[in-house]
Amino acid sequence: MSKSPTGLTLPTYSAPADRPFQILIIGAHPDDGEVKAGGSVALWAKKGHHVKIVSLTDGRCGHHEMSPDRLVERRRLEARQSAKILGVQEEILNNPDAALTSGIEQRKEVVRLIREWRADLVLTHRPNDYHADHRYGSLLVQDASYLVTVPHFLPEVPPLRQLPVFAFLQDNFQQPIPFQPEIAVDIDSVAEKKLDSLLAMPSQFLEWLPWNFDFLEKVPEDPEGQRQFVREVFLSRDEKVAKKHRDLLIEIYGKQGESIRYAEAFQLCEYGSRPSQKELRKLFPTGN
Repeated sequence: MSKSPTGLTLPTYSAPADRPFQILIIGAHPDDGEVKAGGSVALWAKKGHHVKIVSLTDGRCGHHEMSPDRLVERRRLEARQSAKILGVQEEILNNPDAALTSGIEQRKEVVRLIREWRADLVLTHRPNDYHADHRYGSLLVQDASYLVTVPHFLPEVPPLRQLPVFAFLQDNFQQPIPFQPEIAVDIDSVAEKKLDSLLAMPSQFLEWLPWNFDFLEKVPEDPEGQRQFVREVFLSRDEKVAKKHRDLLIEIYGKQGESIRYAEAFQLCEYGSRPSQKELRKLFPTGN
């Protein structure tokens, strides 16, 4: 047993040695998990671990032209193709985009997801974020963290006997406290696969987000130009992660960490099982 920063005694986590890991990424929208953890997802899948990317909402508000109902269907198809490229499973819940709440029914949905996947590790947004769906999604996962072990909550689904590790996806928000990762993953070997997974979601990375941030006119029309555009605008975020957390990468990878170009970083949530640094590196696809 170990203590969280609050003094609460939590179980110590040990990575399973006799089976694949069960990894669950819970984002608010179809593309959140892919853009924040797609490289790590591809590495886990390559190692034979079981990964599922879940969107808590249907993504119906994420476009400037398409009708919401048509967009929902399009984004389901895109998420399916993206997951196929990464070699993982995906699921999109029916909660409407931009209207996610932290109600009891949504809490039950999240508890069910975690229990049915028998999760060892759950990744989600941090609770301070510009988008209400991200904030409420984070709150739902945190509210579910202890309840996944409580038999009389959602009794129709057997509880977990081992409390999972919970961790946050990287962000750049500063208030009330900046992102402080305990682990960073070298994704250089799968950067092109991650790029492919993002290109499988053109409604977001070639249409909606460029329009929303007022550079739609810069999106090329030819496929190779579009690939380079998504690389420069979106995959480049992982270059910034590698540069910002270079010391952590060197700590984990040694001298190799000095030359890592693309990385994804994650911060532990204090509500889950507490892995040692050694166990954390086993759980995440660092090769250690």
